[in-house]
Amino acid sequence: MKRILIVEDDRALGDGLCLALKSPEAETVLCRSLSAARSALEAGSFDLLVLDVNLPDGSGLNFLRRHRDGGGRVPVILLTANDLETDVVAGLESGADDYVTKPFSLAVLRARVNAQLRRSGEAGGPLLLDGFSFDFERMEFRRDGRLVDLSKTEQKLLRVLVENRGRTLPRELLVDRVWTDGAEYVDENALSVTVKRLRGKLEDVPSKPRYLKTVYGIGYTWIAGENGG
Repeated sequence: MKRILIVEDDRALGDGLCLALKSPEAETVLCRSLSAARSALEAGSFDLLVLDVNLPDGSGLNFLRRHRDGGGRVPVILLTANDLETDVVAGLESGADDYVTKPFSLAVLRARVNAQLRRSGEAGGPLLLDGFSFDFERMEFRRDGRLVDLSKTEQKLLRVLVENRGRTLPRELLVDRVWTDGAEYVDENALSVTVKRLRGKLEDVPSKPRYLKTVYGIGYTWIAGENGG
């Protein structure tokens, strides 16, 4: 049984989210404040956290940063009324795995929740995507059964992309996630070079990529079906 913690102070919306996300495979726990959410996380384990950004007793972003800094690894979906690119980047940089902007469709939210629950279940073994097998724990990567040798930087970039597959990630966010060694300056071309090398190792025709796509003026996205689909 999966457990979903929902942190939402709007009474009607919180109750609606609990009804919408509850299923025979998942139970929901509703908290209306960050202090209540903190107590719930300390008292039990959860498979997913659905977190409102603006709450009566503080910022959901600050709560998320402290949770990650303390070693919390629960996948987090942010609920926010802010849909500017800078707000989205701020949420992702704070440690969110996904975000949904208000107002939103419950069907879309359910799909996002199910995707995160599937991914959390994949943590114990290789991730299988359309002929690829990516095992980030063992650092073993295959394409159609063939081993592919990736550098540490290529592994970091690939992991960020496939864990956020189907979403366009800005260049600035990717640089921040991949080059986290404290370097004060990263060459602007470093990301482009790493993307080119990944394509050379993973794509059939690197000049016409099927999976690691460029979204011009924004960044990159990974497109691949689940479990070989």
